[in-house]
Amino acid sequence: MAGYKDDIVMEITPQVLLKAYACGLFPMAESAEESGLFWLEPERRGVLPLADFHVPRRLRRTIRNDVFEIRISTDFQGIIDGCAAPRPGRQKTWINREIRHLYGELFEMGYCHTVEAWQDGALVGGLYGVSLNGAFFGESMFAFKTDASKVCLAHLVARLMAGGYALLDTQFVTDHLGTFGTIEVTQAEYNTLLTDALKLETDYYALSPHAGGEEVLAVLDNRKVR
Repeated sequence: MAGYKDDIVMEITPQVLLKAYACGLFPMAESAEESGLFWLEPERRGVLPLADFHVPRRLRRTIRNDVFEIRISTDFQGIIDGCAAPRPGRQKTWINREIRHLYGELFEMGYCHTVEAWQDGALVGGLYGVSLNGAFFGESMFAFKTDASKVCLAHLVARLMAGGYALLDTQFVTDHLGTFGTIEVTQAEYNTLLTDALKLETDYYALSPHAGGEEVLAVLDNRKVR
């Protein structure tokens, strides 16, 4: 069960948010209509070990064939709108105005990044999260086309591997994330992983923003592109 903290009563700023991530906390809202936020510090945390990332065979073909045009950090508003959109099984979202504002500021500061799947000029899937030293904190993802968010996740993992990251925090483990190798760790184990990751110097753009599927698979497979 997640550990709930008190509602935020002080003014929260992007700097406060980054310090919270560095302490193992992240914010959520009860709903899009609620103005307040609360801190979460789960007793068990979802993490995706980068070296153990599993790409199903069918998805591998989709990545290799560049079915989607992948763009890096070009449309934060489109991504957060997509993540907040109603979907089957979830008609309401926790992404409220304050979340939009704070992560929009982090995006402008270079700490929040998006991975976007485009097709025929339209944004059809993607994800966003926060980058801090050697840790990447995944926040949310969406897909309007089959496999769009999965391809974005593969591109993200390759980017983190190429850039020297050590931790991909997924917050929780879902059946969807479990298929890619996400595991659950204790709070103490997570804090150790986080502490070690925050010591690293990394480069989110070590992998070109224009990297195609073959290059992404080469990074994931730890091999050279022909």
